[in-house]
Amino acid sequence: MAAVEVLLSVLMLVIIVVSLLSNAVVLICFLYNPQIRKQVPCVFTLNLTFCNLLLTVSNMPLTLVGLVNKGQPGSDAFCQLVGFSETFLTTNSMLSMAALSIDRWIAVVFPLRYHSRIRHRDAALVLGYTWIHSMSFSTAAACLSQTPFVVFTVVFHSLTFLLSFLVLCVTYLKVLKVARFHCKRIDVITMQTLVLLVDIHPSVRERCLEEQKRRRQRATRKISTFIGTFMVCFAPYVITRIVELFPSVPIDHRWGVVSKCLAYSKAACDPFVYSLLRNQYKKTCGDIINRLLKPSSMNASGPGHHDNHETRGRNNTVQTTETGGCVTV
Repeated sequence: MAAVEVLLSVLMLVIIVVSLLSNAVVLICFLYNPQIRKQVPCVFTLNLTFCNLLLTVSNMPLTLVGLVNKGQPGSDAFCQLVGFSETFLTTNSMLSMAALSIDRWIAVVFPLRYHSRIRHRDAALVLGYTWIHSMSFSTAAACLSQTPFVVFTVVFHSLTFLLSFLVLCVTYLKVLKVARFHCKRIDVITMQTLVLLVDIHPSVRERCLEEQKRRRQRATRKISTFIGTFMVCFAPYVITRIVELFPSVPIDHRWGVVSKCLAYSKAACDPFVYSLLRNQYKKTCGDIINRLLKPSSMNASGPGHHDNHETRGRNNTVQTTETGGCVTV
């Protein structure tokens, strides 16, 4: 194998490991914390996690095997089935991200009417559309001949990638606009307070101004992450899929693998972008770790600790009896 292929194989292996572990942690948090399950966006997050896990355990290893063996990992029918699975899971993931962006837009722009507009039933209907859209387009692509397939693929990606990207841009830019408006109001109140507190220490005033700056940058950074990771990971993959339909345009197989690695890396990024970096998931992970470490810490205390506890209990009982109280403590 050439050095480039070895590097791509290592990169693919790293993506598989990170994607498998991170998405598994999101699923464990979902099962562990009932508060997460009560939230409406968890329906889309759970669907996105399942799609990423299926893509990780099915398509990614086969791509790695094909890269190592320098050929397709099975028969033509098997490769067609793998292509159907990849198209379905990738499309479902894109639409799930678009649904999450719509949910965030309604929650931020219409906070008082959010619970009346977005319920679990509404989320289930949107999720049903994502499955029908992904399944119907993937099935149609597998049944078409060459010329209709080319036209269909262009239309398909226009209705999935471009539509999802447009929804992400419109909704998250609206969210960013509202976030900046609220940050501006908070900044005005903070500056008025600093003016009134004439005796405030300069270091405290400086920290307040720095917090204002971080607050403004935090909202922009989050929105840029949502839109940027979607564009960087999926755009090369979609463009390559369209260009390879035309035999007159040669595509190096290494670039095909790179574009797939970028698309697969989205499955490894999604758990951090949409779940694990949120405070609720961080707290849940901490609770799970503490619960796993608690039995070992109790065993590490040893029998001596238990005996001391019993001795202190007997002393408390004797003292209570002597003072005329009840016998048990």
